[in-house]
Amino acid sequence: MRKKQQAFTLLEIMLVVTIIAILMGTAIYKLVGNVEIAKHTAVSADVQALGTQLKLYESMNGFFPTTEQGLQALVTQPDTDPKPARWYQLFKEVPKDPWHNNYIYRCPGVKNPGGYDLFSAGPDRIPDTNDDDPG
Repeated sequence: MRKKQQAFTLLEIMLVVTIIAILMGTAIYKLVGNVEIAKHTAVSADVQALGTQLKLYESMNGFFPTTEQGLQALVTQPDTDPKPARWYQLFKEVPKDPWHNNYIYRCPGVKNPGGYDLFSAGPDRIPDTNDDDPG
């Protein structure tokens, strides 16, 4: 007597692979929007943290770092004028935005002449365009 062999046919295997591919495609499509939301949330958190440390810097010294000194003034003591009288390291390193670029810092600000501008250039990596993320 021969044993009856049982196996999947090529059609059945292809059907299962197609169903898995459709499910994976749907899952990836649904997750793409969440990644963008997460990036914008990260920008908001970074801008808020940097803003808090800039206010601390200003309260200790009476002024914000200049545009030339930039956010690096929160990491290393500036050697250009105006030099802070009471400087403390407020960050170990300046964070980068989710697109791996530096945050844009201007003091005095263009949009906020009495203070500073702080924002991410966004996905196009070009400042002062429509996709800038103010946090």
